[in-house]
Amino acid sequence: MSTRTVVHLLRHGEVFNPSGVLYGRLPGFGLSELGEQMAERAAEALADRDVTVVVSSPLERAQQTATPIAAKHALRITIDDRALEATNVFEGQRVGVGDGILKNPKAWRHLYNPLTPSWGEPYAEIAGRMRATVAAARSAARGHEAVVVSHQLPIWIARLDAENRRFVHDPRKRQCGLASLTSLSFDDDRLVAITYTEPSADLVRASKTAAQAKGA
Repeated sequence: MSTRTVVHLLRHGEVFNPSGVLYGRLPGFGLSELGEQMAERAAEALADRDVTVVVSSPLERAQQTATPIAAKHALRITIDDRALEATNVFEGQRVGVGDGILKNPKAWRHLYNPLTPSWGEPYAEIAGRMRATVAAARSAARGHEAVVVSHQLPIWIARLDAENRRFVHDPRKRQCGLASLTSLSFDDDRLVAITYTEPSADLVRASKTAAQAKGA
C-alpha cells in the first residue's frame, strides 16, 4: 500500500498596492481588504482537508494568507525562505511599456535574455528551491496534507518543473490566480496528479467588474 500525501501550493491574496509598483520582496506590502477575504476563502476551501502542516514564505502577504488556514486546523505556521518571491531588478518600480520603467531605454539592457531571465532570479534556481520546499512539506505531512503559501512565479515554475515543461513562458498565460491552489498529489514520493482550483474566482471577477465600472 502506498501512502498518499498532498502538497497544496497556495498563492497569496490580493495586495494593497495603490501605486501599482512591482513590490517583489519589498516589506510593507500586506493584503488588501479583498485579499483578506481571499485568505478566508482559501481557509474555507481547505477546512475539511487533512491539513497537518502549514508553511509560508516570510513575506507579510504570504503569512497573512496562511494565518486563517493555520487557525482552522490549530497549527503553527512554519516559515520557509525557499518559498520566497523571485528577485527582480525592477522591484519597487511601475512596470509597463507605456507608463512604467520599460519606456526608459536604460531599462532595456535587462531584457536581453528571456530564457534565464536576465531581469531576475534564474528560473532554474527558483525551480530548485521550490522543489526542496515541496519535498520538505511532503516529508513533514507524510500521509496527510500540507499547505505552502508562496507567490505566483515560484508556484508556476514549480508546476512547470513538476510537469517537466520548459521554464520559458508568457507571464500573461500563467495558471496561477490570486489565492489559487495548485495541488500536488503523491503516492509515496511519486507525483501522481496535479490539480488547480480558484476558491476566490468570483471575488476576482467582482473586483474586475467594479474596477471597470469605476473607470467607465
